[in-house]
Amino acid sequence: MNALSVRTKLTAWYGGLFLLAGLVLVVIDYLLVQGTLPDPARFATASLGSADAAYGIPDDTVMAPAGMAVRLVSGSLDEYRSSTLSTLVVNSAIALVATAALAVLFGWLMAGRALRPLHDITSAARRLEAGKLDRRINLEGPPDELKELADTFDGMLDRLAESFDSQKRFVANASHELRTPLAVQRTLIEVAMADPEVAPDLRKLGTHLLHTNERSERMIEGLLILARSDRGLTARSPVRLDQVVASVVRATAAQAESAGVKVETRFRPRTVAGDPVLLERLVTNLLVNAITYNARGGWVYVEVRADPALEVRNSGAVVPPEAVPTLFEPFRRINGAERTGDTRNAGLGLSIVRSVAHAHGGTAEAQPGKRGGLTVTVRLPPG
Repeated sequence: MNALSVRTKLTAWYGGLFLLAGLVLVVIDYLLVQGTLPDPARFATASLGSADAAYGIPDDTVMAPAGMAVRLVSGSLDEYRSSTLSTLVVNSAIALVATAALAVLFGWLMAGRALRPLHDITSAARRLEAGKLDRRINLEGPPDELKELADTFDGMLDRLAESFDSQKRFVANASHELRTPLAVQRTLIEVAMADPEVAPDLRKLGTHLLHTNERSERMIEGLLILARSDRGLTARSPVRLDQVVASVVRATAAQAESAGVKVETRFRPRTVAGDPVLLERLVTNLLVNAITYNARGGWVYVEVRADPALEVRNSGAVVPPEAVPTLFEPFRRINGAERTGDTRNAGLGLSIVRSVAHAHGGTAEAQPGKRGGLTVTVRLPPG
């Protein structure tokens, strides 16, 4: 059951309070009119008393003609009093219902007008993303509580945007600074291992160091791409997504054959507006993950169509449904290995996929396969 909105509650309060005030007013009018109208009993008593005093008749004797006249007038007054009060009640009730309906209508309109700044704040909050904090409310109006709330919200967005930009610059700068020493280390290790007289233990250690160095380079490259996509796109151009996917499939064919994985494709022409380099990285990460986290003799199915833009399904181990949302977080892996326990990937693949999709105004979602593996769906707006 949906909860009542604030606008509905305010309208109900306006209408209820107006109805209560109207009822009080009707009661007061009724009492005032009732007190103003002549009382038939008092009129009869006063009239008979005047007749007795005028003709000198004893109190227990009443003249028949005078008594009849007084009773007739008293009856007429009683009917007039009852008719007037009944008419007052009926007309007041009709007027109260009509004005209450108008009060509810005006209350609904005024509540909507008063709550419009809150809707602007809510809409701005819904449009915000970690990489798109450029929207502001900029509420115009008198300096009231809603204006203060909107200005406070804009100030918070300014601080958040500055913090995110600082974080992204730090990641990009740190990644750039780390690439050079890693390249130097790789070169030194390769030169040392090129010596034919190197001991077997040192050669084994060098091989392990090369694998570790390669993993570190992949991780830094992933961080650079992640920082770039998080900053958003500065320019967009039409990109044939089906051609990008076909190129990536050809580039990863050797890796799929080595892993014993069969790749099946189905392409339809699809053009999107974006960065071809980032889109190629998105597709590459999806295919490499689908091949890497698979089983020998398994399969990968890649499809490009109108909606969604791209879907990649693969066989493999069963993925718990509760673990799927965490796969898009950095350094998370499907097989649940520790960060230092898996040298195949840096754990940034699906994080980069979602970041690139968001940078293009799209989405990336995943769900476990019925018999194992994973299905990743990427939706991108058409170009």
